Amino acid sequence: MLGIGAFKQRLPRPEEALPGRDEALPLDNRHFVHGRPLRDAFEGRARVQFGMGCFWGAERAFWSLPGVDTTAVGYAGGSTPNPTYREVCSGMTGHAEVVLVVYDPDRIPFEQLLTAFWEMHDPTQGMRQGNDVGSQYRSVIHCEDEGQAAVARRSLEDYQARLRSAGLGPITTEIVAPAPAFYYAEDEHQQYLAKHPGGYCGLGGTGVSCGVVP
Repeated sequence: MLGIGAFKQRLPRPEEALPGRDEALPLDNRHFVHGRPLRDAFEGRARVQFGMGCFWGAERAFWSLPGVDTTAVGYAGGSTPNPTYREVCSGMTGHAEVVLVVYDPDRIPFEQLLTAFWEMHDPTQGMRQGNDVGSQYRSVIHCEDEGQAAVARRSLEDYQARLRSAGLGPITTEIVAPAPAFYYAEDEHQQYLAKHPGGYCGLGGTGVSCGVVP
């Protein structure tokens, strides 16, 4: 694990961010679990990016849901183009670790994805998730459009009320629309917990049920 400094709990200004690179990182365009593409036009499908801590466990939470076509992990929300994992972990890119979820809205409603998102992590922790500390672990929902974002905001308000009743603090999740650029992570991180079933997963929810948003 890289050393954690207080600066990693703030977002760098664009002029401070690492320069990155023009070329995308190499990608084996095949999902390790089901073999479908990780990168495609995805015509007729909707997509959303969820950040909820370490992206290894976050991706596993979504790839087996009926109606989800594919998932991939990557970096988004910062200033550095095509960053590496090490660069993101430095705290000097501004990116969050996120999972791209591509889904068929006729088979799985966006609200069901939101339920999984809220219940699988603690959205009140700011620039951390459990023992994972740093801006890359912040809670985010990067929406495809304003329609998606409106549903996400309503779900946040509903879940905030549930958390408050349970004695928990304010939600720190960022909801952004339209979604920022998504940069695919290195092959070794794609579907990591399927390749390494005993691998690290630091995700842990609050124990407060969300329920599907009307």
